Amino acid sequence: MNHKIIRFSTALFIIAALFSGCGFWKKQSPPRNAPEALYQRGYEDYQRGKYKKAIEAFQRLNEEYPLSELAIMAEIGIADAYFSDKEYVDAALSYTDFINLHPLNEHVPYAHYQIAMCHYKQIDTIDRDQTETYNAKTAFERLISRFPESKFRPLAENMLKECNIKLAEHELYVGRLYFKMKKYQAALQRFEKVTKDYAGLGLEAKTNQYISETQKRLAAMEKSKIN
Repeated sequence: MNHKIIRFSTALFIIAALFSGCGFWKKQSPPRNAPEALYQRGYEDYQRGKYKKAIEAFQRLNEEYPLSELAIMAEIGIADAYFSDKEYVDAALSYTDFINLHPLNEHVPYAHYQIAMCHYKQIDTIDRDQTETYNAKTAFERLISRFPESKFRPLAENMLKECNIKLAEHELYVGRLYFKMKKYQAALQRFEKVTKDYAGLGLEAKTNQYISETQKRLAAMEKSKIN
């Protein structure tokens, strides 16, 4: 799936390139509590999957060196560590804080994409409540609308399609339940909603079959009433 392309944060990638390019670490190791050392510690813990320790290092960097250029990247690091640790609520809050604090930062589109992915990761099966699916859909649409030229737009468009498929499948699931309960009018409304709101997703043949059969049942019911 395309969202797997984003396996690490833009911030973590930039800091690795920054230090490898300038030769900083080759000259001398920074003091243990310097912002560079704290970021390196967080980065290394993140790479090892020690996400809670990474968050501690990044948070300490933010608290002790709020004016450092690394502090902003540490904020992204905190959010990414929560995300990788599957703490999606905390991750979404951290990405949102980053956007609110740095609305003009170049990594804002990435933060929007990750917020949407936080919701997507919490989507339940089609027989359950689809609130998180709607939340993810809205977040992906927001990214596409606000940042049409962003490199994250193609990823968001693919994920938006995934959300719409899940919502359409949910409507079909509910429609089939109504059909089995012989509540044909309610079933028809669900099936027709799929054709109206979720066209072009490859579900037309299946949906039209349900609609046709439901209409036949409704017609038979009306005929039996007359007779």
